[in-house]
Amino acid sequence: MKIFFSGIGGAGVSAIASFMADKQHEVYGSDRSFDTDQHHPAYAPLKANGVKIVPQDGSGIDSSFDLVVFSTAVETTLPEPKKAASLGLTVKTRPQFLAELVASHKTFAIAGTSGKSTTAGMLAYMMRELGLSPNFIGGGRVAQFRSPSNMGNSAASSSDLLVVEACESDGSIVSYKPEFSVILNLDLDHHSIEKTAAMFAALARNTAKKTILNGDDAHLSGLALDNAVTFGLVHADDYRAENVELKPLYSEFTLRGIRFKVNLPGQYNVYNALACLATLGEYGIPLERCVRPLETFTGVERRFDVKLNSGTGFVMDDYAHNPHKIASLMQMAQKIREKITYVYQPHGFAPTRMMKKEYIQAFAENLRPGDRVLFLPIYYVGGTVAKDISSEDLAKGVTALGGSSKVASREEILNAAHGGEAYIVCGARDESLSDFAVAIARKVKGAAAHPGAQPNA
Repeated sequence: MKIFFSGIGGAGVSAIASFMADKQHEVYGSDRSFDTDQHHPAYAPLKANGVKIVPQDGSGIDSSFDLVVFSTAVETTLPEPKKAASLGLTVKTRPQFLAELVASHKTFAIAGTSGKSTTAGMLAYMMRELGLSPNFIGGGRVAQFRSPSNMGNSAASSSDLLVVEACESDGSIVSYKPEFSVILNLDLDHHSIEKTAAMFAALARNTAKKTILNGDDAHLSGLALDNAVTFGLVHADDYRAENVELKPLYSEFTLRGIRFKVNLPGQYNVYNALACLATLGEYGIPLERCVRPLETFTGVERRFDVKLNSGTGFVMDDYAHNPHKIASLMQMAQKIREKITYVYQPHGFAPTRMMKKEYIQAFAENLRPGDRVLFLPIYYVGGTVAKDISSEDLAKGVTALGGSSKVASREEILNAAHGGEAYIVCGARDESLSDFAVAIARKVKGAAAHPGAQPNA
């Protein structure tokens, strides 16, 4: 097939485009970010994988294409949707095309409002190490899948197994028909809890074999599922971890008499590991074979991505962006340093408006006396939306509840950074946040090397 992907730089579309290129299809694509920044992290790997990148002005689309796939972020008023329509080409959205790929494979669909990227990447990696040769389409970049021609968010093989990150944001998961589903948790994110619960229930009903469910999640307890297998730490779950030890940078636990280590911190990563082990166990893999594949998994980019960890300071980058993720991250981080500066960039006006109260609570309840949160301005990528909320509203709310908080620019934060400090940068979608975390790490490390220098705070 000859396929055109519009909005190819995004996490979801780039994964599918790279996957289809690996499957020997002829792939073209465009992205508004590429038109202004060829240093975008997706640009070079896609080109190295044979993808032909063209401007996002409609000029790259002609009648020779079998299919045009659009990111949901590409407005229908832009030149490329108009051009595809005028030529009468077959058009699908990214969610529609992904649903077709799910249906054409024996799919393991990883759902939940938090932890999908890490768990999907962890499961795909473990399956690969176990000799199952899975295909993989994810939202996060698995470090051990990376190469010059692969960002790490996809993997192609000749098998019919496929691991996918099943995001509920666009509602498309209700049309997925996987072999196995994993539902990690349920909290407020893109939609209300009730609406997301209905989507998860539909996914479970459409699952051919087993749904692997977090038995400790209060919001998931109301789902009456006939095909559920549970995992957890608290209740009498089918796969229950015992003797859990949470260390600053890793955790250990015992499952069915076997000792496991996950080289990622936090209780939530124990849950992610349990989800993978339960899935593999139900697939028929003996758990003792899973010890080394789990221990050697190194993680997903922008999920507890440490940029500096020394006596001179600590800097980490993380994708945490909804209140549940933020609270979990902060609780885990308290084991690392006594004082932490959190730098958070809200993504989108509508999500920030919907979760304003929960954002404020998450930060205020988890900030210790020595901690503070610096809010960057809301990340905005275009489109028609009411800009009736700001980061200042979040900062004022946190301050009113007793937390140390204010709005700051990136330049102000960099100027004030000095040796010995701990920073955690978090937020979604904006690729430049990772580079910003690196810049802070360099400043903190450099300031420690020259202790006489004074910060410009």
